[in-house]
Amino acid sequence: QVQLVESGGGLVQAGDSLRLSCEASGRSFDAYTVAWFRQAPGNGRQFVAGITWENRMYGVDSGKGRFTVSRDNYKNTVYLQMNSLKPEDTAVYYCAATQRIIGPTLWAQCDYWGQGTQVTVSS
Repeated sequence: QVQLVESGGGLVQAGDSLRLSCEASGRSFDAYTVAWFRQAPGNGRQFVAGITWENRMYGVDSGKGRFTVSRDNYKNTVYLQMNSLKPEDTAVYYCAATQRIIGPTLWAQCDYWGQGTQVTVSS
């Protein structure tokens, strides 16, 4: 199996930027798809962005022009760059991975999940 550890969260002000990292251990990401989700208090978990190792990238309208997902195979790390942060972005951010061939609508069923990193955006 693969272990995922998120980092890079913190308390920032609206308009600031954060770069979240998802580091894998146990196994390399290899051909894994990696996705970012977030969950705010009182809300369900929602998809943010994802990337396959073929560099197919996916996102959502709420992150348009602000969020970018990328990877560094040498470091076995996937990143989520978040710019122009808004208070509504406040949530625990999780990365998830799967080696199964599934589309973005099924990435909530990823096999491996990290413990999350807290992002808090103040106004």
